[in-house]
Amino acid sequence: MADEFTFEFLHMEIVSYFENKAKEKDESAIISKLEQMGCRVGQSLAERFTRDSPRFGGHLDIIKFICKEFWVGTFKKQVDNLRTNHMGVYVILDSRFKLLTHMSAGDQYIESAPKYLAYTCGLVRGALASFGINSVVTAEVSSMPACKFQIMIPQT
Repeated sequence: MADEFTFEFLHMEIVSYFENKAKEKDESAIISKLEQMGCRVGQSLAERFTRDSPRFGGHLDIIKFICKEFWVGTFKKQVDNLRTNHMGVYVILDSRFKLLTHMSAGDQYIESAPKYLAYTCGLVRGALASFGINSVVTAEVSSMPACKFQIMIPQT
């Protein structure tokens, strides 16, 4: 339990650090740095979580791994829902996303939510990259603390 709070507070401090470090308060630069950091960590976590696992069969198996083992290992809960159009677009829904629960449940903080979701987008993108999958991961919040992560994998 203490490690969950430690991770959440560390995440808040990382976002705060990049906000304070940015000279022009360029939000896109802050989001980019957070996503890059998350990507490096996501690659390492995916390698660690799959060290003794057999190879996955395809993209859907890898996405299911992200929704179950990876999400549980990182956020101590499974995602609430996974949707796909079977054409390379996957949507992960989390109704109580851990890194947003410390913020008010009201809508007044929705504008600052992208900074708090960039790291997780990077985590997912990095985990997928460790399996050799190039992807674009975006996050969207319509009401706090629920969020939706959209993973787009280009068709080859």
